[in-house]
Amino acid sequence: MGLLTTTIGAYPKPKYVSLPDWFGNLDTPTPTKGWAEAKDAMGENANLIITKGTHEAVIDQVNAGIDIPTDGEIARENYIHYHCRHLEGIDFINLTEKTLRTGNYSSHLPTVRSEVKIRDLFLAKDWERAQKATDRPVKITMPGPLTVADTVADKYYGDQKVLGTAIAEALNKEVLSLASSGCKHIQIDEPLFARYPEKAIEFGIENLERSFHNCPNSVNKTTHICCGYPDKIDVINYPKAPLESYFKIADALEDSLLDTISIEDAHRNNDLVLLEHFKTTNIILGVVTIAKSKVESVEKIRTRLKKSLEHIDYNRLVAAPDCGLGILGREIAIKKMQNLSEAAHSI
Repeated sequence: MGLLTTTIGAYPKPKYVSLPDWFGNLDTPTPTKGWAEAKDAMGENANLIITKGTHEAVIDQVNAGIDIPTDGEIARENYIHYHCRHLEGIDFINLTEKTLRTGNYSSHLPTVRSEVKIRDLFLAKDWERAQKATDRPVKITMPGPLTVADTVADKYYGDQKVLGTAIAEALNKEVLSLASSGCKHIQIDEPLFARYPEKAIEFGIENLERSFHNCPNSVNKTTHICCGYPDKIDVINYPKAPLESYFKIADALEDSLLDTISIEDAHRNNDLVLLEHFKTTNIILGVVTIAKSKVESVEKIRTRLKKSLEHIDYNRLVAAPDCGLGILGREIAIKKMQNLSEAAHSI
C-alpha cells in the first residue's frame, strides 16, 4: 500500500459552478465580492450544481490515487470567508479596508461589529455531500481562529486573542457536529502560525485546541500551516512566511492535542531535522508544489519522501501537495496527484 496520501483543501472549480473564486485573482482587494449574488443567480438548482461539482472534485482525487480526499471547497469563494458567512456578528455589506499578512497586501474585508457566535451549523452537510461520492474517508477543512481574526476587520473586540476565542467556540460547535455525523478527518487551517509564530505560541495554539475541545479520539485532529500563495501561477518571487517559523512552533505543536500537523516542503525544502521535533504527532508533508505548472516526477517525489523517512516513523508520514490545488487548473492538478500517489504508494 505504501504511504497514505491526502490533499489539503481547495480544488479547481468546474466552469459550470459559477461562483467567484479567489484563485482567479488572488490579489483582489475585494475577496468576498459577488459570491452571494452568484449563488442566488444559480436559482433553485444551486445545490444540485454545487453537489455535481463537489462530486467531480472528489472523484478526480480518488481516481488519481488520493486516499483521504477533501470536498475541494467547491462551494467557497475562499476557505476563510465562506465560513464567516455562517457566523453572527460579521458584516459582509459594510466592509473595512485592512492591511494583511505582515503588510503584503490590502483588502476590503468583512467587519466584526458584534459578538461572534454560530448562526447555523453547515459543515456536516458539506461533508455528507462530499462523502456520498466515495467510500474513502473525506476530510473537511475550516479556517482557524488566528487566521480568521487576521482576515476580518475587528471593530468590536479590540483584542485578537479574545476575538480568536469567540471564533474558536463557534468552530468547536462545527467540529462536534462533524464528529457526530461520522467525519473522521477534520483539518483546521492556521497559515497565520507561520506569519506570527510568537502569537501562535502565546495564544494561537490554545485557541486552536479550544476549537477541538471534546472532539472524540476517533477523529484525526489536523492543522495545516502553509507559507503563502503567489497571485498567479509560475511567479518566482512572491511574499512568503519565514520558513524557520516551523522550527519556532514545532515543539508547542508537538505538545498540543493535535494528532496531525500539515506543512509545506515542495516549494521551499525544509531542513528535515524539523521532523524530529515531532515524536508522536503525524506529519502531512507537502511534496508537490501548488503554484508551479511543472509537474514533479514520480522519482523526485519518491526521493524526497525517502529522505523524510530518515527523520520520522513510517506510519506517521502522509504525502500531500503543499496546499490547495485551486490555482493549478484541473489538468495539472490531476497529473500532480497521480505522480504524488504513485510515488507515495511505492514506498
